[in-house]
Amino acid sequence: MPAGAAVRVRVPATSANLGPGFDTLGLALGLHDDVELAVGDGPPCRVDVHGEGAGRVPRDERHLVLRAAHATFDRAGAPRVSLRLRCHNVIPHSRGLGSSAAAAVAGIVAAQGLLAATHPLDDDALLDLAAGFDGHADNVAACLFGGLVVSWGHEGAWRAAHLTPHPALRPVALVSERSSSTEATRGLLPDRVPHADAAFTAARSALMVHALTTAPELLLEATEDRLHQPYRRPAYPETAAVVDHLRAAGVAAVVSGAGPTVLALTLDGRLPDDLDTTGFTVRSLAVDTEGARVENA
Repeated sequence: MPAGAAVRVRVPATSANLGPGFDTLGLALGLHDDVELAVGDGPPCRVDVHGEGAGRVPRDERHLVLRAAHATFDRAGAPRVSLRLRCHNVIPHSRGLGSSAAAAVAGIVAAQGLLAATHPLDDDALLDLAAGFDGHADNVAACLFGGLVVSWGHEGAWRAAHLTPHPALRPVALVSERSSSTEATRGLLPDRVPHADAAFTAARSALMVHALTTAPELLLEATEDRLHQPYRRPAYPETAAVVDHLRAAGVAAVVSGAGPTVLALTLDGRLPDDLDTTGFTVRSLAVDTEGARVENA
């Protein structure tokens, strides 16, 4: 690759779990980070970050986008090269909207854009690479492919099925001013759950796929969960209170990913007038149906 070869990538925010679909369901949302990756003319790698994370994330080879890009070069059997990275970040960090997944996917897709002519990788390889950075495939699959995804592990690799959400769906994100650690909230989950709760959540997870694609009038019932959200409530009581208020008003609300953002799956984009949104920023977001997009810079 000659010095100066460059690609631009746009990646969407995502919401994982969607209530009962723990580590399985993911939805791409119309909020995007933009990344430009270019081949440099020698070491070291250079990183410029604007927007979310500016001044807080690493500006060298430790940056997640660069680590993902280098892993893609390695997976493709291509020699590593000096890289220049520019990030324009909008997706909030550590809020449950898939910022880490977006960064990993951006690096992988950008590197593949540079390598495609000589070292192509298929979608399964890209998904497996991205899931290796995120630990599971729900956010990264939605970020890669857009729309609604169902992801699972099979024989040591990750797989995903892409589905088209119902066109009436109008997600609203209530983005918390607080941040949250996925590791910390996952640490609140028990090693075992009652059989009745597992069966309840499995049924709701199956119903959720039907509701999101075909019967959105069932979303309130479909988003019921007993597997993870009840155990995470102590980590973010304000989030739990907003979810409770919305659900009591008939709005299918869930914790987005590991939180503390709330995702309301509405059909009209409206929230109750008496909802206290102190500490949250309300954002109506389209469903992103395209996923990660790459073009020559």
